[in-house]
Amino acid sequence: MSFRNRSVWVRRVACITVLAGAACSGGAPLTPSPPAPAGTDTVVLTGPDATPVPSGPATVDEAKRFVADLDEGLRKIYREQARADWINQTYITSDTDQLAGDAKDQQMAYVTRKIKESVRFKDLAGLPPDVARQLELLRRGTDLPAPPDPKERRELADLGVSMGSTYATGEYCSDTLKKFKKAPKKKEDKGAPTGKAPTEKPKVCFTLGELSDILEDKTATYEERREAWTGWRTISVPMKKQYERFVELGNKGAKSIGYKDLGELWRSRYDMSPAELEADVERLWQQVKPLYDDLHCYARTRLQEKWGKDKIGDKALPAHVFGNMWSQAWGGIAKDLKPYPHEASSDITEALRRKKLDARGMVKLGEGFFTSLGLKPLPDTFWERSLFVKPEDRKVECHASAWDLAYMGGPATDVRIKMCTKVNEEDFITIHHELGHDYYYLYYNTLPILFQDGANDGFHEGIGDTLALSVTPAYLADLKVLPKTKDNDKAEINVLMDRALDKVAFLPFGLLIDKWRWDVFSGKISPQQYNKAWWDLVLKYQGIAPPEPRGEDAFDPGAKYHVPANVPYLRYFLAHIYQFQFHRALCKAAGHTGPLHKCSIFKSEEAGKKLAAMLAMGSSKPWPEAMKALSGETKADASALIEYFAPLHAWLKEQNKGKQCGW
Repeated sequence: MSFRNRSVWVRRVACITVLAGAACSGGAPLTPSPPAPAGTDTVVLTGPDATPVPSGPATVDEAKRFVADLDEGLRKIYREQARADWINQTYITSDTDQLAGDAKDQQMAYVTRKIKESVRFKDLAGLPPDVARQLELLRRGTDLPAPPDPKERRELADLGVSMGSTYATGEYCSDTLKKFKKAPKKKEDKGAPTGKAPTEKPKVCFTLGELSDILEDKTATYEERREAWTGWRTISVPMKKQYERFVELGNKGAKSIGYKDLGELWRSRYDMSPAELEADVERLWQQVKPLYDDLHCYARTRLQEKWGKDKIGDKALPAHVFGNMWSQAWGGIAKDLKPYPHEASSDITEALRRKKLDARGMVKLGEGFFTSLGLKPLPDTFWERSLFVKPEDRKVECHASAWDLAYMGGPATDVRIKMCTKVNEEDFITIHHELGHDYYYLYYNTLPILFQDGANDGFHEGIGDTLALSVTPAYLADLKVLPKTKDNDKAEINVLMDRALDKVAFLPFGLLIDKWRWDVFSGKISPQQYNKAWWDLVLKYQGIAPPEPRGEDAFDPGAKYHVPANVPYLRYFLAHIYQFQFHRALCKAAGHTGPLHKCSIFKSEEAGKKLAAMLAMGSSKPWPEAMKALSGETKADASALIEYFAPLHAWLKEQNKGKQCGW
């Protein structure tokens, strides 16, 4: 799975080179608000960034002018920030940190000011629906409104950049893990001057990617995996005080535009009240929880067989044994959990390598899926400006993301991905996910800027994953990546297990991050309880515990990208529900009959037409209308996910008979 950082208002660069053909600056002058008409009184908003606006009753014509001017101003400010962010994330230095901070500072000031000015039109009767919708999206769209004080606004911008760079450049150094990495070659000492100490032994340091590899390494011991897991969490300790201040300043910004705190703002953007959203999310979780519980129970049995009951007890499972730094996906231990180990199965990673595919070649295959549906090819600039592999000469943010840097309107496009691609199955799936974002950008790019987003953020995350569900053995055989095979029940269960280790295992994690943040933002969780509250939620939802006691000197939430990057996370939980609804609807359009998990919409132009029509809506309509356009349904429903995994769930129940499940 990949992580996108596509900030709405900023438009969020979707949460996978140095900028080619685009200038970078610390932020252009802000577009000023139009002056008040001659002869009218004006009222000055309080605060240092306030702008005079007309007094007296607001009019529909005034609201239309405001939205038109706003569209132009937002395009400019987002373009400046997107370019500064791209430079920063693909060439991390103190200078590019400064550029990104400058751009973020100006973006927050402009957007927060415009939100305050838009309050004038909030209850205005007679607004055209498209104008009313844009004003509503403006008010609820920002993830991080600026506090009124410009010094605090700049401090908030700098805190965000600093935490992001700390995460991106974090390393853990260890001699005990050195066998997992070749240390840099020691430069030969050709006669060091007398009295000089010999060259010091270089440190053996590990990035997040390298530590994650240790968690998956079949030769790594239980203790070595634990050290890799705890080692990564040393990088987030310095963030704790920063995050505490970040929350304080972010809440000031939220209050300045009429919300109790950042959490209420985040929960208000789903075309329902915050309370209704929380109830809806709980309903969805209860739909899928029985499947997760049975997967957890089965995993415990297999992990006990691997590590012994002295290490894997009958309650919560230790976090470092899942082959993933956050236990959010369990594919790293797929071989340990394989239902039928002796059943021949498709090794997609090995097949991709046999075809001698590189990163660009994998992306080409991904693009081919979209064009097989009748969707347009990616623009030439995508291939010229994307970052596909990790450069050796500089530090970059490797977290996979999709980007839209055009903001021009009309036919102009500049979509990209940023990804330190490895030739393996996980990254092949991630490529489909990131391209889903880029195709969303391409299909709504002629809309007003405030409509250039997903119907909600879960839609944006779900589109690429929907298409990835069609990466079936039959599809891979069609590409000649894998040989054609005959269906058999055991192989089918193996395939479904692989997918469940990604999709089902993720669900509680997708829920708990924002549950933690909502309570942090509201003050229910104090800074003195950050870590304890985090692990309480991990235990409650995932049934997982840390491999050793974690005190409040640690800041384990900060070891997950989306926390220091301030990317709301509920979108990923929703996306994991939506994608199966989308998949079922598109399979129906493609004329598929038979089990849902065997459907691939590859080469179905009928499915492509339905998909393109929904993508082109952007956020111009409430998300239930976009859902209806694609699926005929108007609410989120996990029944498609349950249908998809039904054969596996029945098998899991059989395996768990007589076992002690739960935690």
